[in-house]
Amino acid sequence: MTQSHALDALIQSLRRLPGVGVKSATRMAFHLLQHDRAGAEQLARALEGAVRSVHHCARCHTFTEAEVCSTCLDPQRDATRLCVVETPADQAALERTGAFRGLYFVLLGRLSPLDGVGPQDIGLQELIARASDGVVQEVILATSFTAEGEATAHVLSEALQRRGVRVTRLARGVPVGSELEYVDLGTIAHALADRR
Repeated sequence: MTQSHALDALIQSLRRLPGVGVKSATRMAFHLLQHDRAGAEQLARALEGAVRSVHHCARCHTFTEAEVCSTCLDPQRDATRLCVVETPADQAALERTGAFRGLYFVLLGRLSPLDGVGPQDIGLQELIARASDGVVQEVILATSFTAEGEATAHVLSEALQRRGVRVTRLARGVPVGSELEYVDLGTIAHALADRR
């Protein structure tokens, strides 16, 4: 079966999404075109509008339609605590918990020397300037617990501590509601080391 150029272009575009392979992209494309053309048009308009109007906050780098995001402008936030995350999605996840009322700094990535991503590429100097502004009293490193996330946290921690900034790291441990016998050994070991 020969597919049209437009259909092939749609499938290839859908494959750019994380975790979407050729089969999933093909299934999505056929579904949208066969069963949900109105949804396809709505999706196209939403993507076009977001690409045109959403950009990074000038202060924290999260996504916003304004120059500075509503979180950074919120006078109810605790400006003495700055939480460092890798992506706007990480910030959104922390916000959904309702447990953090400070401000954020979004790195827009993590260190990855093999990919050529160094400290200058994730805004280290900008973070240092922000954390050394005389208002911030604690920087909470909330990078992921992957090898790259751990390396990023280590480099940031060293650089910030050299300037006298108090740095803490998210705790690692056993998930709430889990049974120890089913938790992986690395998680148990970290939970023991980070116990309080």
